[in-house]
Amino acid sequence: MKRFLLLCLLFPVIVFAQQQTVTYTIAPTVFEENQSITITFNGSSINESTWGVTNNALYLWAWSFDANDANIQDCPTNGAWTSSSETNRLTYNSGNDTYTITFVPNTFYNRTGIGKIGFLIKAKDGSGDKKSQDITSEVGAFQMSLISPVENSNTIINSGSNVSIVASNTGGNATYSVTANGVPITCSTAPTSFFTCGDTNVTTTKVYVVSATLGTTTVTKRFTVIVNPGIINAPMEAGLVDGINYDPTDATIATLVLNAPFKDFIYVAGSFNNWSPTAAYAMKKDPTTGKFWLELTGLTSGQMYAYQYWVCDNTSRPANSPAIVKTADPFSTLVLSPFDDPQIISLGVYPGLPVYNTIAPGQEREVTVLQTGPTAYYNYNWSAATTNFVKPKKKDLVIYEALVRDFDSNRSYQDLINKIDYFKNLKVNAIQLMPVMEFEGNESWGYNTVFHMALDKRYGPPSKLKEFIDLCHQNGIAVILDVALNHVFGRSPLERMWMLDTDNDGWANGTGYKTSAENPYINQDAMHSYSVGSDLNHFREPDNLTNAYSVATIKHWIQEYKIDGFRWDLTKGFTQQCPPNVSGGQDACTNGYRSDRVAKLKWYADKQWEIDPNFLVIFEHLGNGGSYTEEVEWANYLRSGDTKGIMQWRKMTDPYADLLKGNFADISGIADATDRFIGYAESHDEERVAYKALNEAGQTQGNLTKVHQRLQAMGAVHLLVPGPKMIWHFGELGWSSSLWTCNNGVVSYSNPDCKLDTKPQPQWTGNWLTDTNRSAIYNSWAKMIDIKKTENVFENGAYAWNIGNTGHPRLDVWTSTTQTAALSYVFVLTNFTDNTYNVVGGFPFTGTWANLMDNTTFNVSNVNMNISIEPGGYRVFGNRSLLNNDAFDALDFVALSPNPASTYFTINTLVEKVQIYSITGQLVKAFSSTSINDSFSIEDLTKGVYIVKISDANNREKTLRLIKE
Repeated sequence: MKRFLLLCLLFPVIVFAQQQTVTYTIAPTVFEENQSITITFNGSSINESTWGVTNNALYLWAWSFDANDANIQDCPTNGAWTSSSETNRLTYNSGNDTYTITFVPNTFYNRTGIGKIGFLIKAKDGSGDKKSQDITSEVGAFQMSLISPVENSNTIINSGSNVSIVASNTGGNATYSVTANGVPITCSTAPTSFFTCGDTNVTTTKVYVVSATLGTTTVTKRFTVIVNPGIINAPMEAGLVDGINYDPTDATIATLVLNAPFKDFIYVAGSFNNWSPTAAYAMKKDPTTGKFWLELTGLTSGQMYAYQYWVCDNTSRPANSPAIVKTADPFSTLVLSPFDDPQIISLGVYPGLPVYNTIAPGQEREVTVLQTGPTAYYNYNWSAATTNFVKPKKKDLVIYEALVRDFDSNRSYQDLINKIDYFKNLKVNAIQLMPVMEFEGNESWGYNTVFHMALDKRYGPPSKLKEFIDLCHQNGIAVILDVALNHVFGRSPLERMWMLDTDNDGWANGTGYKTSAENPYINQDAMHSYSVGSDLNHFREPDNLTNAYSVATIKHWIQEYKIDGFRWDLTKGFTQQCPPNVSGGQDACTNGYRSDRVAKLKWYADKQWEIDPNFLVIFEHLGNGGSYTEEVEWANYLRSGDTKGIMQWRKMTDPYADLLKGNFADISGIADATDRFIGYAESHDEERVAYKALNEAGQTQGNLTKVHQRLQAMGAVHLLVPGPKMIWHFGELGWSSSLWTCNNGVVSYSNPDCKLDTKPQPQWTGNWLTDTNRSAIYNSWAKMIDIKKTENVFENGAYAWNIGNTGHPRLDVWTSTTQTAALSYVFVLTNFTDNTYNVVGGFPFTGTWANLMDNTTFNVSNVNMNISIEPGGYRVFGNRSLLNNDAFDALDFVALSPNPASTYFTINTLVEKVQIYSITGQLVKAFSSTSINDSFSIEDLTKGVYIVKISDANNREKTLRLIKE
């Protein structure tokens, strides 16, 4: 199947993968499906190094069509896109620098009746577009070609016009037939190799199918003739919105609305009219708004339908702008893709997903799904935990940023559901998911968005994301979505409806302007220096369709998915003030204070707060100079208690890496006086601090144990600083591999850039929670997060740094400088050196103090008493012990691994007794006298969900959920 560019935002550097055009031959040039063929690729046309290929390891990725150019199937020996099967490895011939593969098509593709084969060559891991162009070849000596109109063409005619059909074939005289919208039309049936036929007085749009039969073989081609219906003026019902409008009382009715300025007329083609729209499916035009609309009737409740818009333009059409564009609905909430869906179906991550070739036979590109009634795919019964959920206060936020693709091996929402105890035990109160909106391909970070209101199907159906959100709310965890509303990519209807297509391949130009100047959504030139995809124009007045689209997106995710916040990606791009030729340079302009950007993003913040006054609004921004002034202005915008005020990211990767290495580090920027800056040492865009500490010059170079020890101390001067904080997934387990690790394990920052490569899952396969050093990071961070969330001193206290002593930063947080009954003074001492650190304690007053990490107390009679801290160690002292002594019981941080499990699981702490119950409460298995990291066999249990009750020596108990695979 086709694989498209997997373009993602690499902020601030944008990198685009380039597919290679290779030269090839097929011998013999004409072949049957049961005949051996050899495909030869010219090695000189391939630059293996750009794909990171070594040892000439190139692979064929192949697919096939039936005789009707439909029923596309992947070759069964392809393997995975990220790991091609060795069966499909090409043979390298060093003598003539060629790559070859020989096979019999019906054996290789495991099917008969093949009309065409398709293939490309790729690296073993093709992610990042490490592949050639798509190549197709007809199969069989008998081949038929449409001469006029050409195959898959779309032609606009006036009502009453005639249609002339010309075709030819090879292999002898064939018998031809033609249908229009499934109805035969009269043509000569005399066998011929050159066929002509006419259809006169055509008054309705028709899909023509031309078939040629020679012997037992039939080849089919199709084209479409679209009758211009003229403008059908009719007022639209009040209250209808763009996209699908489901009737609230009648499940047989749905109304489609599309705003398409400068277009003459539009048809709706779908499974409800066999993809052959008659005049009844020409959309009406509302004379007031100019929007096109059409009411669909006779629908069956619960049945899935698919449709496309056929957007037509005959009047004053810009040069190189197609007269007809077939596209899905830009306001789709579920789309089907002929490119992506076959893999999704094969993975089984989306049960019940309609098969594209079944619901949309003979169509091209994405189609929109429509389903009425109570069983519709988007329906979900939310628990009271969600409907009554109270979001964490902004200042208390500890956000866990995660990429679904790389969180666990199945790369699905179900993985997140299965690991809810992992998040819960870490004590985070928010999870931020990198973009989950429909993106191009199945292998992506998600920033190459094409349908902002549709959930990408690779990770699972809407019900599974909703289940995860609901489960998070049940455990006091907010869910934030990363959203890229600054740009779209080539499959998006916002680009396609006004695209320029100079080579007539059905896609916007690869070079030069991608859309015409008429496009009401997209700038022809990016108006900022961080251009990625097609730049959306949020300032085009008076109608401003981009604003309407963005607000609809905001409403959809808040109301339909009950999310708690947005992290707005690439917020520096929300300006029209920095064209490429701007005085002073585009980059300097982009990073300056932009008044239009400030106002527009405040406006979007208001739109979110209108729907949910407590919505968490986060901008990426990362400002400096003038753009930092913007951040402060946003942070203080409409600040009222904790209900409003915009948050921004605050990157501190290099200072924290320096701290780990034992170098001087000014980490005071991790927080800001506005309390609206989300400080982090790691994010998806930054190198792992553990990797930097392990591989760069410093005291920790080459010593992973030392790095892991110091990561605990780093958490104390990161997580305990007042204000919102963020961690990037598995930093809490001391992940020390580079973010730029390639799939073959090599670290590469360019040629290839492996930042976007899928990552392995050693945290689960290696059972990191049972690793003493790694679990110590997890457990200590969990304690710190819990203290930060629950103690008032971190919510309302002042704080101060002492960072002058290299390797020993000190943090003080207080609400009182005298003894109180409450925890009102906390300070952190650290030792990021290789020597024992003997330091004057600097207690603000005498009396009873506590080590908050183990809750032990001690008396301070001398405020300058000496404190001795081991190399890499730290202390967190408070003016009283924590009232909730159970907060740090070992059982609070217990975890099962693996989970789900098939044969056994382990527990990461010492326990006395383990009991396994069925979901109905029946005891099915028990273990006693266990030791740490014992294996508990569950091979004899049937698949399903179980409850595991764990007891320690003090008869304290904890229950966890176990999934038996």
